[in-house]
Amino acid sequence: MTLDGLLAAVAVHSTEAAQDERTVLMPVRVTDVLRRDRAYYFEVERKRRLPDDGARLVQQLVDLGWTASEPQTETDTYYSRPDVDYMQTVECLRVRRRGSFAEVTYKPPSTAATHSTDSVISKPETNVHLATASQAAQADQLLQAIGMRPLVRVEENRTPYSHALHPGVTVAIDKVAGAGAFVETEAISVDAEAAAEAVEQTEKDLQVTDLPTVDLPYRDLVLQSAQGV
Repeated sequence: MTLDGLLAAVAVHSTEAAQDERTVLMPVRVTDVLRRDRAYYFEVERKRRLPDDGARLVQQLVDLGWTASEPQTETDTYYSRPDVDYMQTVECLRVRRRGSFAEVTYKPPSTAATHSTDSVISKPETNVHLATASQAAQADQLLQAIGMRPLVRVEENRTPYSHALHPGVTVAIDKVAGAGAFVETEAISVDAEAAAEAVEQTEKDLQVTDLPTVDLPYRDLVLQSAQGV
């Protein structure tokens, strides 16, 4: 049986066995649990602009049991093709640095299917994790060697929050140099619809649904700010 099937069976049989506390359902063989590797997942996210530095939202998160991770400073270098403007197609190709971590990420162009009318973004994401942070410079060199052109560098201070009852969901307070402060609610799942529902419910719980949504990525906001738009 699959893991989902196993969990469903646990729920059913646990209810039936509620009068007998000695009954526990467990898989008998290793083959009772089937693992299926997936090549990609869906990242569903929505950003909203904060009217302040996020102090009030931090208190709301703490009151609801969300736990802050260590603040992270990320530096993203974004690229585009010489023959295709990723600003127009809303594609993402970036090299990310964060402490000892580095990765190369690609997200495909935006379409009506990836951007819903309520500002929820759902795209398959491909990530290549680098062995060391120092390899980010080599990744930059490689991308430029094959003709990719640098667009902009984005410096972001992010404090992510997680909750034990909401696995796969992250609420982050972002302070982006040259762009301002934002709250980003993100859910990661192999099921895009389930992830979107998680984002909706989390925002309602945090009472941020009245804040203005931001459809543009930080890359675009920083570029606009630099251009005085």
